[in-house]
Amino acid sequence: MRLLLDTHAVLWWFNGDAALSAVARAAIEPEDNQVFVSAASAMEVSTKFRIGKLPQAGALAARFEEMALNQGFFPLSISIAHAALGGRLPIDHKDPFDRLLIAQALLEGMTLVSNETRFDEAGVSRLW
Repeated sequence: MRLLLDTHAVLWWFNGDAALSAVARAAIEPEDNQVFVSAASAMEVSTKFRIGKLPQAGALAARFEEMALNQGFFPLSISIAHAALGGRLPIDHKDPFDRLLIAQALLEGMTLVSNETRFDEAGVSRLW
């Protein structure tokens, strides 16, 4: 299975937070699943740490790529196609980071690991 982690799933995974569902944790752990993290999540973590909204994310903000690669996660860059679809998604969701993640999951045929039930209205495959 090809999984794309929502930003909160990335953060909760690295912090060992119990808020990450057992189903999500069980899907992330097996080596036969490909787990991707988006450049959008790297920017979201860094931005929210910088402005004080994620004070617990200092290590991840400073070493996002290194930590993701060491975990065996695959990086996912943002393409023009991802950005264009994210901008035109016909859903009532204003968060640009979430819109990018939805677009990436849709275009790349990935299952989005997220607790955001609002993503379902975009037709994305979601696991939680």
